[in-house]
Amino acid sequence: MTQSPTTLDFDANDYPEIRQSVAKICEGFPGQYWRDLEDQPVEGSYPTEFVTALTQAGYLAALIPEEYGGAGLPIQAGAAILETIHQSGCTAGACHAQMYTMGTVLRHGSAAQKSEYLPKIASGELRLQAFGVTEPTTGSDTTQLKTRAVRDGDHYIINGQKVWTSRALHSDLMLLLARTTPADQTKRRSDGLSTFLVDMRAARGNGMEITPIGAMINHNTTEIFFDNLRIPATCLIGEEGKGFRYILDSMNAERILIAAEAIGDGRYFTRKSVEYAKERIVFGRPIGQNQGVQFPIAEAYADLEAADLMNRKAAALFTAGRECGAEANMAKHLAAEAVWACAEACFTTFGGFAFAREYDIERKWREARIFRTAPISTNMILNYIGQHVLGMPRSY
Repeated sequence: MTQSPTTLDFDANDYPEIRQSVAKICEGFPGQYWRDLEDQPVEGSYPTEFVTALTQAGYLAALIPEEYGGAGLPIQAGAAILETIHQSGCTAGACHAQMYTMGTVLRHGSAAQKSEYLPKIASGELRLQAFGVTEPTTGSDTTQLKTRAVRDGDHYIINGQKVWTSRALHSDLMLLLARTTPADQTKRRSDGLSTFLVDMRAARGNGMEITPIGAMINHNTTEIFFDNLRIPATCLIGEEGKGFRYILDSMNAERILIAAEAIGDGRYFTRKSVEYAKERIVFGRPIGQNQGVQFPIAEAYADLEAADLMNRKAAALFTAGRECGAEANMAKHLAAEAVWACAEACFTTFGGFAFAREYDIERKWREARIFRTAPISTNMILNYIGQHVLGMPRSY
């Protein structure tokens, strides 16, 4: 069962100054900016100006320790940044990976790796935005991935394929999970996987090819092919064969930060719903006076607040270095369901006007749907809770 939160302070610092500053940056990127990006081909749809503004303000380096040029803030600050971005009507999907991939690098990277890369990531000279895990034939069954990394002297040779690797065309570095020991030679399914920090600038065209995938809301995602890519053995993070455990640090951080984004979107929808429900007059009175309009908004808001509390608990546990897998997964699940309820309530409240691009409801509505599928689907979270939290038999 989950741990008691009695010793955790969820609200020690809600970072109001950071929220205000991020919101100010977002004011420079209104709905029209995002709508224009959607009209561009996949290769030109990346919000470069937005990412640059966040980088220059230091927010993408918030979780990097001060000794490496970052702000040295806990994951709660990262959550506040991403939540505010989404609450403001923007999207952090183009840059959020730089925060959650830090978990693996910071906790398991060597001193040399940290000194080499973290200061450049903090300054914006390098981008660590690509997270190469998912494969087309294994999907959510991560332990069965087929990409191989074979040791060859002072190098590893990579062969395989990754899919849904977002931001690969706009990243200098990639956190890559590959199998170094065949699965039939390991005691546990999660053994034999290793994590690498790959310099994509050197790899591209030398055994690594990237193909963009046209996706909903121009998600800047790709498919990556490895054909005898040779990388230095110094790219290995931690010990060979223990990479899956290292990746879990990034995955728990990912759940928490993505949940914060969903919560931010939920607040965006709630604000829009309430404003429109008060202003829109039909049959001589505000539509928000009707329970059929008002109650779905209120119920979705209650769900959103519950998700926020669970996410704060997960973040507090993560910062304290305590086990937080259950809480991080539940927070992401609750946030994904809550934001979808908020999105549906908002779409219904706006009625036909929700279809008009200029209102941005349909854009954010499409964005909200993604949370129920990725990263990690609702069913995989329920599998985790049923088996690992409640102790029931494995269901898949």
